[in-house]
Amino acid sequence: MFQAQTIIEPFKVKVVEPLPQLTREERAAHLIAAKFNVFSVPAETVTIDLMTDSGTSAMSQDQWAAIMRGDESYAGARSFYRFRDKVRELTGMRHIIPTHQGRAAEKILFSSLGGKGKYIAANTHFDTTRANVEYTGAVAVDLVIEEGLRPESEHPFKGNIDIAKLDQFLSQHEGDVPMVLLTVTNNSGGGQPVSLANIKQTADVCHRHQIPLLLDCARFAENAWFIKLREEGQQDRTPKEIAHEMFRLTDGAWMSAKKDGFGNIGGFLALNNDDLAVQCRNLLILTEGFPTYGGLAGRDLEALTVGLDEVLEEDYLNYRIRSTRYVWKALDKLGVPLLRPAGGHAVYLEARGFLPHVPPSELPGQTISTALFLEGGVRCCEIGTVMFGHTKADGTQQPGPMDLVRLAIPRRVYTQSHMDYVIEVVKYVYDRRENYHGMKIVDEPVALRHFTCGFEPLGWDPTG
Repeated sequence: MFQAQTIIEPFKVKVVEPLPQLTREERAAHLIAAKFNVFSVPAETVTIDLMTDSGTSAMSQDQWAAIMRGDESYAGARSFYRFRDKVRELTGMRHIIPTHQGRAAEKILFSSLGGKGKYIAANTHFDTTRANVEYTGAVAVDLVIEEGLRPESEHPFKGNIDIAKLDQFLSQHEGDVPMVLLTVTNNSGGGQPVSLANIKQTADVCHRHQIPLLLDCARFAENAWFIKLREEGQQDRTPKEIAHEMFRLTDGAWMSAKKDGFGNIGGFLALNNDDLAVQCRNLLILTEGFPTYGGLAGRDLEALTVGLDEVLEEDYLNYRIRSTRYVWKALDKLGVPLLRPAGGHAVYLEARGFLPHVPPSELPGQTISTALFLEGGVRCCEIGTVMFGHTKADGTQQPGPMDLVRLAIPRRVYTQSHMDYVIEVVKYVYDRRENYHGMKIVDEPVALRHFTCGFEPLGWDPTG
């Protein structure tokens, strides 16, 4: 039987959007105006935007068709009930609370469960998750397995939580841990999956300690596909069957549906605990909107309802993971240091190996992000010392656990030729890596500094 080696997109183009193609000098001017923070660079200056896969997906014809039947009633809209039923069918949870995006669900959840003296244990908290935990006065604790902190490790499930450490931690802090969370896939750890066995073991530990387990399930479908590909005994199951089991093992979940929901906006909080659901709905009304729209228009609820079906289609997931691996393999062949193995939604450059002459305190990840935009108009995101480190009292930088550069690939947006261009830009920068000499932070906010802080290059001139 014929087996194609070429990865073809399982869709065809129906609407096109022009891509900006500025000169290097023009990009340099925009970088200077943005204080070298690519978050502050206007999108109209970016050729290939790999900053995030969140809210950047292309919607399908069926999603656009569903938008036309959006019911914009303030309360009890038909669109809510369709959305509620789809999320219930997927997760098995009783209470479905829509929100405008994932961080809104986090804010509501941790406002109900957090507070001073509390600890939230996880495999790895992402940036907004950690910020929402810490805003309440609680402490966010990461307990990912040791392999998850080693970029060179080929462990197939580097997103797993360390079961022994979790059990010990819950025993040491009995009564002070209101919940445990698993992020699937583990974004801060390189988009690495969590195994079904690890979810089961985590659930067993949590339930023995009488502590609820929740999923941050923004990329649940990609995680389910990795389980199908990599975990023994799962090959003959569908992604939907695996996803159902993932959710059934837990006590709740929240989702930024801007990822695996194929939405440009939207999210939800799904719970089984009746009392907690009441608290969360009360906060929803204060901050988001009425419980049946939660900050979303009816048309958005309709688009997400369709998207949550489409994301579990095997043709799509096969293409999604293979196309990301295509970029990873090409860069690996060129000798570019990468976080291993290839993840699902992004390729992660290993910045300390990419720029070995730049110490973590001088922000190698931010340096690479700046260089990729400067040289080729490719925008990406630092996940390292800027995002997860901090400025010490003496003004020096406390490094993050790793320094990564995330090339997050939007769903159903770019073709293979776009990715070939990205590979060329990364190669160009890597071949000239000795020209880039680090950066320093010149101003920063109190929290989530990577979004708005300013930088200056150290010993190199981007305009030269």
